[in-house]
Formats: sequence, C-alpha cells, structure tokens
Amino acid sequence: MSHSKVIIVTGASQGIGAETAKAFRAQGHRVVAVARSIAPTIEADYIAIAGDIGDPATARRAVNAAVEHFGRVDTLVNNAGIFIAKPFTQYTAEEYAATLNVNLNGFFYITQFAIEQMQKNSSGHIVTITTSLVDHANSSVPSVLASLTKGGLNSATKSLAIEYAKAGIRANAVSPGIIKSPMHAPETHARLAGMHPVGRMGEMSDIVNAILYLDSAPFVTGEILHVDGGQSAGR
Repeated sequence: MSHSKVIIVTGASQGIGAETAKAFRAQGHRVVAVARSIAPTIEADYIAIAGDIGDPATARRAVNAAVEHFGRVDTLVNNAGIFIAKPFTQYTAEEYAATLNVNLNGFFYITQFAIEQMQKNSSGHIVTITTSLVDHANSSVPSVLASLTKGGLNSATKSLAIEYAKAGIRANAVSPGIIKSPMHAPETHARLAGMHPVGRMGEMSDIVNAILYLDSAPFVTGEILHVDGGQSAGR
C-alpha cells in the first residue's frame, strides 16, 4: 500500500458514498465524509461534516477540515447526486433547482477548493460519479435533468484532466448503470435488471472498486469509466 492518503467523499451518509468511505478507510487512508444527513464526527482517521454540498460554505468546511486535521487533500470523490426521472415538461422549478444545487454546485465549489489544495502538493485526483444515461438516452427512463447535469460533469472531467495534467492533478469519472443501492426500492429491481445487456443490476462494490482502481492508476486521466453492464455500448 502507498502512503496514507486524505480522501474527501461527498454524499457519504449512505449507499455508494458510505461504501466508498469505508473502503478507503479499510486501505488505511484518512477520510473526510460530507453529507446533509450525517452525524458530525472527528476521529483519528475519519471526519464527518454535515451540510448541503451545494453550499460553498459546506464545501469550504470539508476541505478546511481535511487540511487542518490531516494536512492535505489527495483525492476528492464527487459522489453526491440526485436523480429524478420524469417527463421533461413535468419537472418543477423546485426539482430543477435541487438538481442543479446538488449535481452542479455540489461539484463546482468543493472541486475548486480541493484543487487549490492539490496544487500545493502538485498531485491530486478528482473522481466524479455520473450516469450511463448520459451516453444512451432511454425512452423508458426520461431523465433530461440527469443528462443536463451529469453530462456536463463528464465533459468537465475531461476539461479538468487537460487543464491540470501538467500540474500533477488527475480527473476521472465513473459512469454507473443502475446499482443496487438505497436509491432503488427492491420491488423495482427485476425491471431495472432488464435494462442492462448483462441482465442484472450492478452492486455498490462494482462502483467502489472502479473508484479504487482509478485512484491507483497514475497514467489514467480524463477517463469516463463505464460500470454499467454494457449499457453504454449498445442494446
């Protein structure tokens, strides 16, 4: 194992975010977990910050905590996200605002603050969780707001990778298919499994393992890693 890194994970109270935080800690890394509904905690290798990730003050607190307690920021996992599937004309102004707040603001501010710290060490890694629906729209899952926001994050990932390549900072994305997580009620699983060429849903561990791989791959940057049971390849 390499030296103990300092990892910030957003949306870390449940699901993929919680599993990602747990996996990095199991590898001996120090973690700052951020979520709206998380119990604030400070331990030797773990800090939990409660707050709205779309609020720059929350993002600033998370990055400051990493630097104050652990001395640096090595990796930022932008996992916080919301997904609302409904016909385009039925999205409300509130749903639009909420989606932009979490998916875009929640990426923008904390990534800015994290990169400022990473530049001091000439090394760092941004991993952003997007969605495979960005690459292949599906008439049975109308989700323009996901495409609007997460599609932007895929593009921003490539842009960041190029802008900061010579600064020693990498940027990658993991683009999941539909994963068995608290986001999907068990009674929907059979139908959702059929939406993947491999005929099943993904596990949270599939996404966590992709994040861990990218974090340990120094020559990989600007990559959108599809972990989607073949969805993005075709139907």
